[in-house]
This record gives sequence, structure tokens and C-alpha cells, in this order.
Amino acid sequence: MTTDSHIPTHVAVIMDGNGRWARKRALPRHLGHRSGVRAVRKIVEIAAQRGVSYLTLFAFSSENWNRPREEVSKLMGLFVEALQREVDDLHRNNVRLEFIGARDLLQTKLRDMISAVESQTEDNSGLRLQVAVAYGGRWDIVRAAQKLANRVAAGDMEAGDIDDKAISDELALAGVPDPDLLIRTGGEQRISNFLLWNLAYAELWFCDTLWPDFDEQQFDKALQFFANRQRRYGHTGEQVEAVS
Repeated sequence: MTTDSHIPTHVAVIMDGNGRWARKRALPRHLGHRSGVRAVRKIVEIAAQRGVSYLTLFAFSSENWNRPREEVSKLMGLFVEALQREVDDLHRNNVRLEFIGARDLLQTKLRDMISAVESQTEDNSGLRLQVAVAYGGRWDIVRAAQKLANRVAAGDMEAGDIDDKAISDELALAGVPDPDLLIRTGGEQRISNFLLWNLAYAELWFCDTLWPDFDEQQFDKALQFFANRQRRYGHTGEQVEAVS
């Protein structure tokens, strides 16, 4: 466990490697995704224990709709199953659960379950867990731009009033601090259309561990990496040190 008190307020995670984890074991891909759900359960618990306030998990991207139909179907079924199994434990542990993404693309049963669990946990004051499903960073920015364009067309605001805050307020994570730390498992080193606007100043930590094997030790390595970073936001290192 990291001994440094500099814990990120918001951690975002690209959970990569479920399929490769299954392939290495000569298992069907959906069993890799099932093992990935168990890793989610562990990391949610550990994040709360470490004092992380916000955790955003990339569960299913806009591009994942292009995967084989059978795999997508099993993934959607797994989402429903996981919600049914986990929501009561999350609620008892004071976790507030929310979903971001294009809900209109999801089946009615899953949309209804998402709304139900959000309502059940909306008053919880512990870890705030955002799960990105049918989400893409470009989709998010385009949708925000469309909302602002509609407000300008309606005369509710001027085009010149559109600034960073106006855009941020229309994004899926409106009201949530931008991620301080992005973790990506599975060996890839890219952000894959995840939270493109919100990750502007995040520290990026990549590891080769496949998501089902990601554990407390790996999470603490990411936290230690973050604790050792100097976050300058355009200032010089000397300026940062002078006010620290």
C-alpha cells in the first residue's frame, strides 16, 4: 500500500485485456469478461479504501458495437447480471453508481435497470462510481456542441459565451472533477476515445497486466506513480515548488 498521502481525487480506468486473458487460457471470450467483473468488484473496494472520491470505468465503448454480435450480446447480458448481483452491496457500502454513454442504444431492460440503480444509490455519499457504457469521447463532445448550438439558436446564450466551462457543463461528467489519473491495463498505450476532453491534464499510467489479473498491488503502483508526479498545469517546476 502506498504511504504517500497524495491520493488522486478521481481515477479513470480503461479495463483492457479480458479477451486476451481468456485466449491465454483457451477459454471463450465471454469468460474473460466475467472474470473482468470480479476485478471491478475488487478495485471499487480498494479505491474506496484508499480515499479515492471518484472512479470512472470504461466498460463498453462506442466502437465495441463493431465486435461480433454474439460477444456484444453476452456483454449486455453480463451487464444486467452484474447489476442485479452487485447493486445491493454497492448500496450498503455507500457507493453512488451512475452510468454515462448513449443509453438510447441499449436495450430497454438494461436502460430500466440503469435508471433503477441510479435512483437507489443517488443519495449515497461515499465513492462515486461512473461506468461508461456505449460511450465515446468524440460522441460526448459532439453532443455537448449540439446542446450549446441549440441554446444559441433558441436565444438563451450568445456564441461568444461558449467557453471551457460551458462545454464541460454539457459533457457526460458534468459536475464531476476531471480525472487526475488514468490507468490502462493490457499493455496498450493510448486513450482510445475515452474522456477526450476530461483527460486533458490527467497523469497516464499504463501496465501490461491484463484486466482480470489487475489487483491491489497494481492499483497501489499506479497511486505511487501519481504521488511522485509534479503537476504543473503550464507553470514551471520552480513555481509549483514555491507554493507547495
